[in-house]
Amino acid sequence: MKSIFDKNITDIFFDLDHTIWDFDKNSESTFKYIFGKEKIKLSLKFFLPVYNSNNHHFWSLYRKDKISYEQLRILRLKKSFCDLKFKISDTHIEKISRMYLKKLSTFNFLIKDSAKLLNKLIKKYNLHVITNGFTEAQNKKINNSLLSPFFKTVTTAEEVGFKKPDIKIFNFALTKANTKANNSLMIGDSFESDIKGSIAAGMSAIHFNSHNENEHNLCLIVNSLSQLIKLIG
Repeated sequence: MKSIFDKNITDIFFDLDHTIWDFDKNSESTFKYIFGKEKIKLSLKFFLPVYNSNNHHFWSLYRKDKISYEQLRILRLKKSFCDLKFKISDTHIEKISRMYLKKLSTFNFLIKDSAKLLNKLIKKYNLHVITNGFTEAQNKKINNSLLSPFFKTVTTAEEVGFKKPDIKIFNFALTKANTKANNSLMIGDSFESDIKGSIAAGMSAIHFNSHNENEHNLCLIVNSLSQLIKLIG
């Protein structure tokens, strides 16, 4: 780990959701609000694991351009209610989807130790974000979570027109940050989009394996951000 930071690294790029911004916790708070407001008689204890699994699946399809974003936002909900045999109309699902997108970015829970890590890294490196999320939503998350002072640039898939792991989004982010791949490090939770993509673009990488993905030997793997804090030096 330390050898990675001892290289000629000047710029560190982070994924946002599941890496710094606690998507699962903020999503839970959002659904708690929506279920209460819409009087949906379904336990979040049962709903959330199903939704999180479906959300991951449909995001994977979206990254591969197999479905559109409009399909993503509806199908992840529709399949979750269907899996739980909960009867709900398509009209109500559409309403919930829009409420979810509007409310989600108002919550600001962060991954444990992310603020501590950023405070330590910003003293030595230029920090940036590369995200597959949409520009307005991701900027709201960053601003509402008081993260904007940490990042010199934020690059979104919507802005570029290409999603991770396409190297075009990494090349765009490098140009925007005025840095080079061999001076840059990517930290993210997704092996497919963050790790394989950034390495293909010539960057170094650290896999924050927060979702128990399969082990690999492409780069260093950590299971908590506290591991990074201890090893930065």
